[in-house]
Amino acid sequence: HFERNLIKEKIADLYITVNAIDGAAAGVESGYVNQIVQSYSKEVRMSFMDTSKKVVQPVIIESIPSFWYNPTLDYKTFMVPGILVLLVTMITLFLSAMNIVREKEIGTLEQINVTAIRKSQFIIGKLFPFWVIGMGLLTIGLILAKLIFNTPMIGSLLLLYTYTSIYILMILGMGLLISNFTDTKQQAMFIAWFFVVIFILMSGLFTPIESMPKWAQIVTEFNPIKYFVEIVRMVLLKGSGFMDILPQLWKTLLFAIAMNGLAVWSYKKTN
Repeated sequence: HFERNLIKEKIADLYITVNAIDGAAAGVESGYVNQIVQSYSKEVRMSFMDTSKKVVQPVIIESIPSFWYNPTLDYKTFMVPGILVLLVTMITLFLSAMNIVREKEIGTLEQINVTAIRKSQFIIGKLFPFWVIGMGLLTIGLILAKLIFNTPMIGSLLLLYTYTSIYILMILGMGLLISNFTDTKQQAMFIAWFFVVIFILMSGLFTPIESMPKWAQIVTEFNPIKYFVEIVRMVLLKGSGFMDILPQLWKTLLFAIAMNGLAVWSYKKTN
């Protein structure tokens, strides 16, 4: 009833809510909104003064911003979940990328290839320890985030762990794929670093995706780190449920199937 109150009672209150997960962006948005409201308020006051027979001094429209998810606009609340994503991604990717290539360098891969072990068993045995390490890194990161930075954890941690388990499988498949096509640890490290830097810069962690060119926004749809950053912030800061993260979950699952399928296919084992 904003218009009714403004015309009949000459008083109207305006309540504004701002998504403040990114505190810096929320401050800028709040400033723009206040400028728009104040400009409109001046137009309304002039309109009333021109059309009324009596000189009426309407009350200025008052905007009351309320910052959701990050009321104090603390940048640590925005950045810590993203740093947690980097921790899990970089360590698991680098470890898995240097895994099989290390066997190539020391000459033990040929010995493994002539054993009776199946290719699937070999790959699972190589990747499973790193999957456990990745889940452990997430646990340590969450504990430190809560104890040191007091990061809000509103949503379900079980939901976050479920998504992370799928995400780590995708990252391990990417690392295995890199390892299959490299011969030295230096090559594997450089290639993994090349991809992870691009993924991080285009994940929305430091630069909002909405501020990127249209072509870059389309490219980010194929960036798995983008979805992990969104999920961590949605679950921890907004308390999102399973249905809220379902689109990102399906895309990450498809990435995981594709990456691990390519990794298994590209690994050559001869008996």
